[in-house]
Amino acid sequence: MTRLEDHIQRRLRQKEILLMTHTVLGHPTLEDSFRIIETMVDAGVDLMELQIPFSEPMADGPVIVRANQEALKRGITVQECLNLASQAARSFPIPFLIMTYYNIPFCYGVDHFISDMAEKGLYGAIIPDLPVEEGNGYLKAMEQKGLCPVLMFAPTTSDERMRRIGASARGFVYCVARKGVTGADTVFSHDLTSYLGRCRNASRLPLAVGFGIKDREDVGFLKGKADIAVIGTQTIRLREEKGIEAVGRFIGALQ
Repeated sequence: MTRLEDHIQRRLRQKEILLMTHTVLGHPTLEDSFRIIETMVDAGVDLMELQIPFSEPMADGPVIVRANQEALKRGITVQECLNLASQAARSFPIPFLIMTYYNIPFCYGVDHFISDMAEKGLYGAIIPDLPVEEGNGYLKAMEQKGLCPVLMFAPTTSDERMRRIGASARGFVYCVARKGVTGADTVFSHDLTSYLGRCRNASRLPLAVGFGIKDREDVGFLKGKADIAVIGTQTIRLREEKGIEAVGRFIGALQ
């Protein structure tokens, strides 16, 4: 069992469902990013994905795309993001994962990128545009450094491919709640329940569900069906509209 899965399993003995939040590093500034991370940890999140901005974040909706673009416009670098992630990992007692697109580690140097993640105390990475069939080098390098490649299921993924993905994933599996990009509404219904049942049959790992989770009712629906609820767009939207303190209140109200 990886240290990420061990952390999740220990937390699940205390809570019925865990919360994972998402923030775009460097948005609106590096200093504000750290305050946002601190606020979310203080509000009780169990783990967090830190997004390194990319110019074409294909899985993300308009709110997160804009955050990526604004951070890049201010000149944020990959190294600055990794340094901030390291600061978060040293400062707070929860797992932090990098979320980004494959062009980032590819240009940085995949082995170098993974070594830096390990040295900086991160637990793993979520790279949504890297198919498992094309990720052998990445997967092996992650294993060698003791990091978790978090892989993704989607409603359109066949049972056979789910099993293949599940066999390569570590830490947990990220179950995309619907087709499309982050931020749009998700219908929490029998179809989602059925899909999550397929996900559970395909992997022994904990299941995280993201895309469209926006309130306590959505989190409650996932109890007993998944292990981690992922909150992304809503926290960024709240920070932009009402400030960082509103993010903390929102997360506290989800639990």
